[in-house]
Formats: sequence, structure tokens, C-alpha cells
Amino acid sequence: MALLRITGLPAAPLDAAAAFHAEWVARIRAALANSTEECLTVVFPPADHSHRGWRLAAVQELAREFAPRRVNAVVCGDGAGLNAALALLEPCQGITGQLLALDGAGVV
Repeated sequence: MALLRITGLPAAPLDAAAAFHAEWVARIRAALANSTEECLTVVFPPADHSHRGWRLAAVQELAREFAPRRVNAVVCGDGAGLNAALALLEPCQGITGQLLALDGAGVV
């Protein structure tokens, strides 16, 4: 499973969405085009609920674009929660286009 950590997004949801699409979508497409991995997990930094809509829409569209390969995302910092989510997503071939919010222990 490939992992791509998103960094440097603005705090405001509209600005963060614009920055993500301008700076990160091309990187994600390139990572998928140049990889033999079946699944890419995008790791977003924690943010409040106002970011969920644009993040989910972006991940769902990337998953559609690259099907049958899988694209999922998690929202978290580092920790056991991220490792647990990756262990869950790796073998689950039917899970794609999902956005999982995590805390230090797992999915919230």
C-alpha cells in the first residue's frame, strides 16, 4: 500500500480545498500512475468538520478515476490509530473512496 501525507494546507476549508486541488491532485495522480501498488492511502492532517465534504469528494473522485485500484484517505496525526487503519485497509479489496477520521486509538 502506498501512503501520501498531505501537508501545508490553509486552515480555512475553501482555501484548503483550493490548495489541495492546485498542489496535491497532480502529485496523487502521478503517484498512482507510477506505482504498481493496488491501493493509495492519503493522510490528511486533523481539521474540523468543515473540511470533511471537500476531502471526501476529492477522494471519491480519485477512486473512481483510478478504479479498479483503490484510493482511500484518513484524517489523523501519527500514532497507533493510523497503523490500525492501514492494517484494516490493506487486505480489504472492496474498500475504496473512503475518508476515515482517526484519533490516537483508531476510527472515531
